[in-house]
Amino acid sequence: MSDPLPTSGSLRRRLTLQLVGSAAILATLLFFVVLAFARDTAQQTHDSILLASATSIMDSVSVQADEVTVDIPYAALSMLGNVSDDRVFYRVSMRGNILTGYEDLPHTDQNTSSGQSAFDTLTYKNDGIRMVTLSRRLSLNGAPADILTTVAQTREGQATQLAKLSRSALQLGLGFFLVATVLAIWTAQSSIRPLNQLTAAVSRRGPKDLRPVKRPVPSEMIPLVLSLNQFIARLRTSLTRSEDFIAEAAHRVRTPLATVRTQAEITLRRVEKPENRASIREMIRAIDESSRAAGQLLDHAMVTFRIDSLERKDIFLTETAKELVDRLQPIAELKDIDLSFTGYNCPPITGDAILVQNAVRNILDNAIKYSPNDTTIRVSTQETLSTVLIHVEDEAGGFADMDTDALTHRFTRGENAAGTVGSGLGLTIAREVVEAHGGTLQIETSKSGTGACVSLCFPLV
Repeated sequence: MSDPLPTSGSLRRRLTLQLVGSAAILATLLFFVVLAFARDTAQQTHDSILLASATSIMDSVSVQADEVTVDIPYAALSMLGNVSDDRVFYRVSMRGNILTGYEDLPHTDQNTSSGQSAFDTLTYKNDGIRMVTLSRRLSLNGAPADILTTVAQTREGQATQLAKLSRSALQLGLGFFLVATVLAIWTAQSSIRPLNQLTAAVSRRGPKDLRPVKRPVPSEMIPLVLSLNQFIARLRTSLTRSEDFIAEAAHRVRTPLATVRTQAEITLRRVEKPENRASIREMIRAIDESSRAAGQLLDHAMVTFRIDSLERKDIFLTETAKELVDRLQPIAELKDIDLSFTGYNCPPITGDAILVQNAVRNILDNAIKYSPNDTTIRVSTQETLSTVLIHVEDEAGGFADMDTDALTHRFTRGENAAGTVGSGLGLTIAREVVEAHGGTLQIETSKSGTGACVSLCFPLV
């Protein structure tokens, strides 16, 4: 298993957090903007009512018989009472004299001319008040006289109204934040979706599918796709060269070794000295080992390449095993080995016929190679509920207490392999082929105890 790749964090999470953070900032700004606007609007509305009340009182001031009279209308104060339950205060004064109202009501510090008004926020009797002062000039006894009308109201109702507006602004801000968060998550998912789709499209490809990626992607991903296509092109070139090298090596290695072996056998017939003949025999043995090792290495490379892209078609194991037994029968007869076959009509499996033949051939080749002369090798096929098996049983002595699992590792040979030409790749190739088809390779001592029984178990479709 490859080491996990280093990561700098999730792009989706990073984008989501940035968008949600931006939404939180905007929601906060929205809350304060709406709250300030609501406060200004409420204040202006309250001030308009105060000014209307003061204007109504001012309109009731008149001069009769050279005297100023004030007849405060009921509506002037009741309009403030309808807005809230706050207390209302008023005062009408002229030239510093109080005509009517609350004498201790605070005075404004602003200069007001006739027809103008001034608003103040003050404290009166330990309560906060909002006060308006309206000025008007009248003619009294032929001389100008400035009338000041002051109306004030406590701010408890206004505070209650502002609290309601604050809650509404807060709810609006939270609602905006929640909606923006949902949109942020959706936006992050949508932004990452092309990358996920590209990943899925590449992941679904088989090992041999080295076509360039032509899927439409956003412009920001074009450099990534171009780099990926360039890498695929280099990989395709490398694999093509490797396959060509394997095919060429199979020819270049096997042919010269076969020629050298033939010449060595001819030389052996001509040499008379025992020591020279022994040397040539050792040379022939080394050539056989090299030839077999090179052949199985190339076979193993071929198996490795084909496993990455299995050809799926129906394979009848009984026919495959029977064909291989017939093909290897002449080699077995050279050692007076009886190669027998017992087969039944088993249902087909799905797989790569070339790889399956290679695996069975390696098992049969091992059995023939390690079995002594005048023995029997029994090959049979069998069907179970979920598998089809090929059994190869020989009389080569078995494995005693050896670790049979270790024998399937590359270049690993049993204790009884001394003196026999081999590379330790036959069982490895068989195991890899069977496992690539979803099956298992079983190695055990035969029931008679005289040899080994190797079973290739392939699952049914």
